[in-house]
Amino acid sequence: MTAITLENLVAELQGPSPLVLLDVRRDKARNGSGLDIPGTTWRNPAHWLDWKDEFAHVPRVVLYCAHGQEISQGLTTVLRVLGVNASYLTGGFAAWQDAGRPVQPVPSPLA
Repeated sequence: MTAITLENLVAELQGPSPLVLLDVRRDKARNGSGLDIPGTTWRNPAHWLDWKDEFAHVPRVVLYCAHGQEISQGLTTVLRVLGVNASYLTGGFAAWQDAGRPVQPVPSPLA
């Protein structure tokens, strides 16, 4: 399992290499907070079998859940077994928000 710190993620996001930031918070946690990290792709962690192949050819994926624990760590492990260059954000969305990093409202489901 590969973790990435908030500081390293911020540096990578500012770098030239492509990166997919993947929000795997449960729907209830995501909608409950009402906030996202700008540029994030959200996928329902309960349906990982439906979307796992979307990231097979992505150069780099960083997953985050609410606190950077079982959901993002487990899905990072699954994606890595499938050959995806995946890491999880230590501390998850809570660490991002606590550090005062930019957030935006969760898009409306009708958008």
